[in-house]
Amino acid sequence: MTGIDDLPIREELKGKTPYGAPQLDVPVRLNTNENPYPLPEELVDRIAERVREAARTLNRYPDRDAVELRTELAAYLTKTAGHPVAVENLWAANGSNEILQQLLQTFGGPGRTAMGFEPSYSMHALISRGTGTGWIPGPRNEDFTIDVEAAQQAIAEHRPDVVFITSPNNPTGTAVEADTVLALYEAAQAAKPSLVVVDEAYGEFSHRASLLPLIEGRPHLVLSRTMSKAFGAAGLRLGYLAADPAVVDAVQLVRLPYHLSSVTQATALAALEHTDTLLGYVEALKAERDRLVAELRAIGHEVTESDANFVQFGRFDDAHAVWQQILDRGVLVRDNGVPGWLRVTAGTPDENDAFLEAVRDLKKERDA
Repeated sequence: MTGIDDLPIREELKGKTPYGAPQLDVPVRLNTNENPYPLPEELVDRIAERVREAARTLNRYPDRDAVELRTELAAYLTKTAGHPVAVENLWAANGSNEILQQLLQTFGGPGRTAMGFEPSYSMHALISRGTGTGWIPGPRNEDFTIDVEAAQQAIAEHRPDVVFITSPNNPTGTAVEADTVLALYEAAQAAKPSLVVVDEAYGEFSHRASLLPLIEGRPHLVLSRTMSKAFGAAGLRLGYLAADPAVVDAVQLVRLPYHLSSVTQATALAALEHTDTLLGYVEALKAERDRLVAELRAIGHEVTESDANFVQFGRFDDAHAVWQQILDRGVLVRDNGVPGWLRVTAGTPDENDAFLEAVRDLKKERDA
């Protein structure tokens, strides 16, 4: 039987596996950082109205430049992230992963390299590989913060074309200080003019202010966001970036024609009309996230400081075995492959109670 590696695929793809998390039928799923709250009925009704309006013109291509959507996204960022941006600063695509792909298609590619500080979001390396961009892993400290001096040295040595900074970081939950971003941005510009991408997919859950204001006066700094997490719209697949208008113009050189469907644009616009309600869910999840941190520590686990909607906890001699033991108790968390650690998404209070009960039960079993 023919396997993938028997096909004439590119060498850098051989032996690799696709990105994905287990989707198992268990009572409590806390492994994919989804927002656990369904969209409110009034928003569902508004989506139906918007989509119905869009359906009347589905015989025509959608707005190629998504001007109305980008205008509303700019207004949302201006209001919530504390820095004015306009439609010229915004670009939207099918999930933040397509945003990252378009950036790498534009600024990376064969003969070019990208750097990220691991452990971090694994799609940075995977999309780099998919676009023919070389990947360079950068260093982190023992507490999963970025080692600024070591990172500066790595940038100076390797001179990457694209640098990824993830804040809050997935899977660890750690945030990055503005001073760190500025230091790495300057290092990237000193090595050679390089694009620095701040991935803020979980930005709305952070204790800290958004890093958006840093794009002012820095034409090679990009902020990436998504509607999957805070907006509870993982099924929508809508991501966006904020940057200098020249970056927005540049990514349009590689975007596919009419890449955002009329239905996607209509749904996203409806969600943006209900921002206040959806951000109320975010506040509830932040409280639950902080409760998980406190109670996991009370149980006796090490917990990484979290600014996201998930918590990394450990340490375990065999993290995968503990993952299975928690799963056996009806709760699915994430084994990201970070040695000694697991990750749990903040769910509803009942889901979090079930998870904590499973962890306490394991602790009693080990202590018996």
